[in-house]
Amino acid sequence: MMRLLLKSLHFLYNIYAMVLFVAIMLLIFPLVVLASFAGRIKGGNMILRLCMFWSDLWFPLVFIRIKRKYESPHDKSKQYIFVTNHISYLDSAVLVKAYRQPIRPLGKVETGKIPVFGFIYRKAIVSVDRSSLENRIASMRILRSILSKGISVLVFPEGTFNMTSEPLKDFYDGAFRLALETHMPIKPVLFLDTYDRMNYKTLFSLNPGRCRIVYLDEIPVTDLKISDAPFLKKKVYELMEKKLIEYSASWISPSFRLNKKNVLY
Repeated sequence: MMRLLLKSLHFLYNIYAMVLFVAIMLLIFPLVVLASFAGRIKGGNMILRLCMFWSDLWFPLVFIRIKRKYESPHDKSKQYIFVTNHISYLDSAVLVKAYRQPIRPLGKVETGKIPVFGFIYRKAIVSVDRSSLENRIASMRILRSILSKGISVLVFPEGTFNMTSEPLKDFYDGAFRLALETHMPIKPVLFLDTYDRMNYKTLFSLNPGRCRIVYLDEIPVTDLKISDAPFLKKKVYELMEKKLIEYSASWISPSFRLNKKNVLY
């Protein structure tokens, strides 16, 4: 009986959270439409601030506490290529809490097809169709242009959800080649609890609690060449993997932790 009651309460909580999500989105939507006429750069920055306003309302109302940890001081006035692990539908909402500075995420083109939300999404991000080489090249060209305007970019280097029991999926090359081409430092950021708050299996898995964001040390690229992209990718991957294990990310299997420990020691 108690289990059925808890399941019912959890379902009602998810309905409540989704209604709030849509209500706040509809509240800012007219302003997003107006901001879109200001152009890709100025208008995009305005839309990003509106998304920040949305997240500042929604997260407290659904009882999710955002906790930030800085392993080294973070300079918000500095440009970066941010790279973040990707394991939850909630990552897209958390990113506007994580990056309180002008930024453009690289996101999947399919998400832009959702009514209303898709319009906001398309205006706030750079979309990519990973199944098309031509589209991937075009997306990188747009990201280079955005970096030249003094705006940071965010890439989920795994591309899609990590559905394994390991810390990370294999990384794509794009973010690391872009960093080397533009001499822009890499800043890894970890989303530690989005999987626990809402896993990738269903949208009805949202639950309240903490949501930690960890900002790792930046990785300079000034002494590297384009041909060093595999080395840079491996370096960032190993750092993020190590820290996800260190912070006990819940999706990592005990057997993986044990094997990794045996390799290290």
